[in-house]
Parts: sequence; structure tokens; C-alpha cells
Amino acid sequence: MKVEHSLEQEKTSGNDDIDAIRTGTVWSAVAHIISAVIGAGVLSLAWSTAQLGWIAAPIALFFFALVTYISASLICDCYRSPDPITGTRNHSYIDAVRVNLGKKWTWVCGLLQYVSFYGTGIAYIITSATSMREIQRSNCYRKGANADCQTGKNIFMLIFGIIQIVTSQIPDFHNMTWLSVVAALMSFCYSFIGLALGFSKVIDNRRIKGSIVGVPAKSAAQKIWLVFQALGDIAFAYPYSIILLEIQDTLKSPPPENQTMKKASMSAIVITTFFYLCCSGFGYAAFGNDTPGNLLTGFYEPFWLVDFANACIVLHLVGGYQVYSQPVFAFVEKKLTQKFPENKFLNKFYAIKLPVLPAFQLNFFRLCFRTFYVMSTTAIAMAFPYFNQVLGILGALNFWPMTIYFPVEMYIVQRKIGAWTKKWLLLEGFSMICLLVSVVGLIGSIEGIISAKLAKM
Repeated sequence: MKVEHSLEQEKTSGNDDIDAIRTGTVWSAVAHIISAVIGAGVLSLAWSTAQLGWIAAPIALFFFALVTYISASLICDCYRSPDPITGTRNHSYIDAVRVNLGKKWTWVCGLLQYVSFYGTGIAYIITSATSMREIQRSNCYRKGANADCQTGKNIFMLIFGIIQIVTSQIPDFHNMTWLSVVAALMSFCYSFIGLALGFSKVIDNRRIKGSIVGVPAKSAAQKIWLVFQALGDIAFAYPYSIILLEIQDTLKSPPPENQTMKKASMSAIVITTFFYLCCSGFGYAAFGNDTPGNLLTGFYEPFWLVDFANACIVLHLVGGYQVYSQPVFAFVEKKLTQKFPENKFLNKFYAIKLPVLPAFQLNFFRLCFRTFYVMSTTAIAMAFPYFNQVLGILGALNFWPMTIYFPVEMYIVQRKIGAWTKKWLLLEGFSMICLLVSVVGLIGSIEGIISAKLAKM
């Protein structure tokens, strides 16, 4: 287990490798990246393709793949400071921001990061509830045409929330390795099942559905909103900048970590883009203008395989919710216990032993805070249960600041690139283009939520 220490301690010791043995390779990094990237976002890509059409959709996927690689390359060089090969290690994204951009931007970055974690938890509750409802519907349809199979999502969101209240009592990341492994395996299972079902349906249809311009809309304005929302969904599916330096911190050296990570990023992005093109393409080809927001909700046969895929989604998101929530728990609990070290409510633990289960340490603040956190995300998910729109907002909010702005600014500072030079103009122009993409994605997704909410009134 890695022992955390400060940057100042590293500089004092002169050896920043004293606390860890790093054995990671290109292929271990590729595996980490693919496991992190391929998730719930892949389920919305067929719908995004349907909005963009057969020409614009692949172009958009390649655009985000290229942007993600450029961003990853810039971040890789920020792993060590001030020199990208011989400098002192920055063990996390927020460490790199602090060293290169200062304390003020560290707070901004941290706020955006934790808001992203919180929002992803909301998205995972919506997605898991959709999958649980589809399992219930699938079983209901087998009873015959007269069966009443209409069930709302709220009951399933409550069930998922109760599960998360229990699993959120896992102390920290070091105690949930098994949950992360199960979650990663499940994400591959349902993604490949979705791809296979889409391919099978195209074969059964004996034709490729869809068009060059995508799904027709009632008006030009509505089409524009849907295209913007689709861009937000694609933005959610790609970037992994927040965790890139944590992955790079596992790599052995030599060769230099930034070189290894760039190779891993290229390989992972190529594999992911190919997989995304297949999933989105076959999904759109299978359903055409009727492509669902969540690809797996469009299939009902074979019952057992569709149910298994939806069950995999739920299992994946049980672990995925914790992956994104545990950093928030750790941050809040660490700050409060440091500020109030004598407070028993915050710091006292009670040994609890239940039959069959191993003993665990109960802390009342942890129990109350984490329960409230889960309840708040569940309540917001129940108020705004819109899968594609929520993914679009999260993708747009996270894409520019975390994937583009901070990496570009850190690279400029580290390489001492002067203002108004050719390289500076190129990097800032790249950042502004991506900002525009983020803004239109955010606007489209917000409009989608407002329209969906008004339609229910």
C-alpha cells in the first residue's frame, strides 16, 4: 500500500521513489484507461449517432478522440515538474495543478472535480434505475400481451440508493479493490453484449437503417438542440484526464513515464474509438430513427441475454458510484477531522460485530454524512431522471476545464511558452475551439432537460 507524503518531503529527501515500487507498463496503463473510459457513456453513443447522422457522427467521434489524445499528451508531460523527465513527481491531477498554476487554481480545479464526481453519481443512479426497470419489463412482457408492464423509475432509484447507503460505509479505496474489479468486468460484459445485439439486429433487418442527416426534427431549432446535446454525450464518453496522472504514477522508469503514457494513451484511444464506432454504428443501423437513448433499452430478445446485460450495468454502477464518491467522502472527512481533532462525533469509532460478517468500525459522522450524500444524489436523480441530458451536461461541464484548459495552461507554464508566440496562439486557439464545443453541448443538454420537464407538466 502506497504511503502518501508531501511534495516538500520529496524535495528534502531527494528521492521521490522511496515510498513506492512501480511496476506498471504500457499494457497495464492501457488496461486502466480502457476500464476507466468504457462505461455508462457508451450506451448513449448510438442515440448521439442518430442525432448527427452517418457523416457527422464519425467525424465527431474522431474529433473527440484526437482532442483527448492531445490533452493526454499535454498532461503526461506535467507528471514531473519542472522537467517532464527528471523533475519531481506530481502524483495526481490536482497536485500538478497546484505545482504549475498555484493555490487559487487548485481550489477551482478541486471544486470542478468534486462537482463532477457528485454529478456522475446522479447519472449512475438514473442509468441503474433504467436498467432495473428494463429487467422488470422484460420479465413482465413474458406474461402476455394483457400484462400491465408500466413501472416508473423512482422505486428503482430508491432501491439503488439503499444499496449505496450500505456500500458507502466501505471505509476507503484500499478496502474496495474487489468491488472495482467486479465493476470493470461488468462494464466490458454489457458493452460487448450491446455491440453483439446491435450487429444481430442489423442482420435480422437485412438492411442498414439511418440517414446522412440523422433523425428528423419538428423544427430547425429543435434539431440544433439535439445535435448540441449529442456532442455533450460524446464528450462524457471520452476523457479520462482526471485520473491520468494517477495511472502514470504506477509506471516503472526507465523509459521515462511520459513516453510510456503517451504510447498507452494512443493505443487505448484507438481501441476505444474503434469500439465506440462499432457500438454507435450498429446501434443506429439497427434502430434508425427509433434509436433509444440507452442502447440496451431497445432490445427485448433474447430475454436472458438482455436481462444479463442490464444486470451487468447495475453491478457495474454499484461499484462505479463508489469509485466517484469515495474521493468526496475522503476529502470531507479528512478536512473535518483535522479541524476538530477532539470531537468524538467525528473521530470516535465503535467496533461492531454482526453474525457471519467480519467486524467493522462504525463512525457516526461517517454514517450520517455518507447517508445524506447518497440521499441527496438519489433525490436529484428522481427530480431529473433524464439519461441523455444529464450525461450531456456532465460531459460539457467536465470537458473544457478539466480536459483542455488546465492541461493547456500547465503545459504553457511548464514549458515557459511566451504569450503571443506561435505555439501560444496555437494552444490557446485549440482551447477556445474546445470551449465553444463545451458551451454548445451544455446549452443543448440544459434545453433538453427543460423541454423534458415541461413535457411532463
